[in-house]
Amino acid sequence: MKTQARTRITAANILTALFMLLALVGFSTAAQAQTVTISGDLYNFQAVNNTGAPVHGFELQIEGALAGDIYYSDVNGRYGAPSIVPYATGVYVRWESTYNSATGQYDESTPVGTTTSFSWQDCYPGGTGYATSGCESFGQSTFPIGTRVLTTTGRWMQDDPANPGHLIGIDPPAAVPFPSWTTPSGTSPTATVEVEAPEPPETPETYGDAQWIKTYTNTLTNSLVETDLYATNTSVVPESASQIEVAWDIIQASPVSNGNGGTNRGKKSNSATLKVDTRSVVKRYELYQYTGVYDAVTHQVVCADTTCTTPGAGELGSFLSGQDVASNVLADSLTVTKTGSGSGTVTGAAGAISCGSKCSVFLNAGSLQTLTAAPASGKFFTGWGGACSGKSLTCTATVNGQTTVTATFQSQHTLTVSKSNSANGTVTATPAGNDKTINCGKTCSAKFTDGTVVTLTATPNAGKTFTNWTNGCTGTAKTCTLTISKDVTAQANFGK
Repeated sequence: MKTQARTRITAANILTALFMLLALVGFSTAAQAQTVTISGDLYNFQAVNNTGAPVHGFELQIEGALAGDIYYSDVNGRYGAPSIVPYATGVYVRWESTYNSATGQYDESTPVGTTTSFSWQDCYPGGTGYATSGCESFGQSTFPIGTRVLTTTGRWMQDDPANPGHLIGIDPPAAVPFPSWTTPSGTSPTATVEVEAPEPPETPETYGDAQWIKTYTNTLTNSLVETDLYATNTSVVPESASQIEVAWDIIQASPVSNGNGGTNRGKKSNSATLKVDTRSVVKRYELYQYTGVYDAVTHQVVCADTTCTTPGAGELGSFLSGQDVASNVLADSLTVTKTGSGSGTVTGAAGAISCGSKCSVFLNAGSLQTLTAAPASGKFFTGWGGACSGKSLTCTATVNGQTTVTATFQSQHTLTVSKSNSANGTVTATPAGNDKTINCGKTCSAKFTDGTVVTLTATPNAGKTFTNWTNGCTGTAKTCTLTISKDVTAQANFGK
């Protein structure tokens, strides 16, 4: 397991602050006309040092960001907590080794990545191969205020030859893909995440170095924070064969002018269809070296299978990086849940809810939905909960965020009262039944909801006596208490 400490704020505080932040900046579901909002860039990535020399840190350059957008930064095993360094048009997040001026050496280094047997554990301090693997894990959460688009680039850091003891980022950037999310819309929305090729072309008319990319996907019914995205947390991070979205593909930055007429593989987009109960979408990207043939002039890949969807012999190199990304889903929706021992249906206006089968639906914030409960034959509706209340068969719910309504249906049973020497007394029941009030006398049976506690009271006429109860009741007291769980008969016996 990962043994790094976590800093700045706890997971619970992240979620609390996130929703407070969204309310402040206009993403409140109460104010949203849009059905679904994708919120935040959460990522935790594992990167191998393939620079050819030891490095002493790693930086993220987040173009377009403000310092307040940098919501949470994970602690790295070697380099500790990062520094947040704003610049004119963005923010750097830097994990850096300290420098010993007396020895002229950095206290920590990430060695050059090895090509031996690889394990995700080797990227974390708890992994047996961490000391020599050349792999590090970093995590970052970003919640930009407003509609600004952030562009993230990652770089390993080495000593600045012009300023010894100070670290600078290495170009070309590290081969780590960083995502951007597209906000979904519509009654059947999808969330789209896009990554760009991390290594740009070296000259305007050539392609950049290529990587094999593999994509996994997962959707969850709970919200996430960045620290959920460790590669070892397979309950969240998709890594199994059944979760593969794209088995193999090539990602390669195109020429700046794209003027040589070649194929554009510079961006990869993947979508996830959202259900009403979706609260987060998770993607995992893995990058591997492309070790096949390049065109001698354009530096475009020339894959053996021509489609670049299956690595051929000698084309698949070593692991470069794994990027676990997620975004939380804030949805305006209505979900109906039926409870109780009985059964029935709940329907909404224009077929939005038909529960039965369709018990959840995306709806716009502030919309009103009138619901009607219909108990099945012999069953009884006892009331609403959640965004509705009361016992009327209809209610109107106002949709704000993830809105839920409960409808409770119960079984009901018949209580029948009989009397010996029936002219000599009466039997009454409290409470009243669902259909009638027992006053036997004339009305000697009624239906009661499952679990109802009913008290029967026998009252002899003047000059007569009450003897005892039989059948469902026993004893000689004039009152008897029953808990209704099935059809039952109680007999009151009066003296002559």
